[in-house]
Amino acid sequence: MPLPARDPIRHCNRCGSSIGYQVPADDNRARALCPSCGHIQYENPINVVGTVPRLDDGRVLLCRRAIEPRRGLWTLPAGFMELGECVQTGALRETQEEAGAEVELRALVSMISVLPVGQVHLYFAARCLSERLDPGPETLEARFFHPHEIPWEELAFRTVRRTLEHALEGEGLLVESLR
Repeated sequence: MPLPARDPIRHCNRCGSSIGYQVPADDNRARALCPSCGHIQYENPINVVGTVPRLDDGRVLLCRRAIEPRRGLWTLPAGFMELGECVQTGALRETQEEAGAEVELRALVSMISVLPVGQVHLYFAARCLSERLDPGPETLEARFFHPHEIPWEELAFRTVRRTLEHALEGEGLLVESLR
């Protein structure tokens, strides 16, 4: 019985008893099942939401990470979606927090499942409303790059690379899985 990609659950979030993984009678896969109270704790992917912000002249906004993982490398403004917000609101919030950029959301550019870490990354095209940037504490530097200036070898994540490549090609929605 395979365990989840993240650290396994060890205690019930209802009664605190030790958890075991087993297949419930009405299910088809191993779940974190409490032997004391019968509660099932489901484990689901985490959503990462962000934008591909561009100026009208085609330049792309990238942020140099001030935090781990991949500190010092370039990324698109993105982060974990919060409870109570929709994907669009989360993408706008992350763009504001990381780059201090005011943007107008456009179409979804990419949806990439990152299976080893249990995440789904969703990036929206975004039109920058100005060149004014005010990066937050998670960003060392935010700046605009012409497509030929993008520091491809200094990008922090494969999802960022795939999304940027696809966004610059300008064709529909990218849907893929990374293992």
